[in-house]
Amino acid sequence: MASADSLVVLDFETSGMSPDYGDRAIEIGAVRLEKGVVVDEFQALMNPGFRVSGFIENFTGISNQMLAKAPPCEQVMLQFADFFGDSNLLAHNASFDQRFLDSEMKLIKRAYKGEFCCSMLVGRRVFQDAPNHKLGTLVNYVDLPVDGQFHRALYDAQMTSGIWLAMLEKIRADYACHDISFATMKKLSRVSKKQVAGFLASM
Repeated sequence: MASADSLVVLDFETSGMSPDYGDRAIEIGAVRLEKGVVVDEFQALMNPGFRVSGFIENFTGISNQMLAKAPPCEQVMLQFADFFGDSNLLAHNASFDQRFLDSEMKLIKRAYKGEFCCSMLVGRRVFQDAPNHKLGTLVNYVDLPVDGQFHRALYDAQMTSGIWLAMLEKIRADYACHDISFATMKKLSRVSKKQVAGFLASM
């Protein structure tokens, strides 16, 4: 059974909120964890074939000049598909990233076997006392060192990795559970907050 601490953590920066409205990925960042250790990283800007809005430029720090020099989405996504292979996948607010991954993979006619888990949903169960479960808030809550720019894909993936490992460590410490599977964490993301203690105690 796949371990929760061996997976690929990813983050997309995009031209907008949904590929259903023609939005595309403009940057991908990813971190490969093996037994809780970062063993590889992937980062690339990608040219969506159109100019992005001033809001997106300001929000991400990714300018149209930067994107004009970047390879097209299809080229980058072929490389990224090879990078993550059949690994299980993690993202913060994963429904957003999964929509873009599915859309971009469809355009290059590639499929993937790994399953997705959402660190934001798991965070709501594990860190119930946090003020909220936005990425930046949880970074502060678990006291990760901050030395980069949020809303850049690789940095957000790195921070998500740190939060994920902090959650696994808390579960191990609180419930004396050392072998935590990816499937368990996926189930945990759907458990009600009141049932979390009983669920984890029964592992």
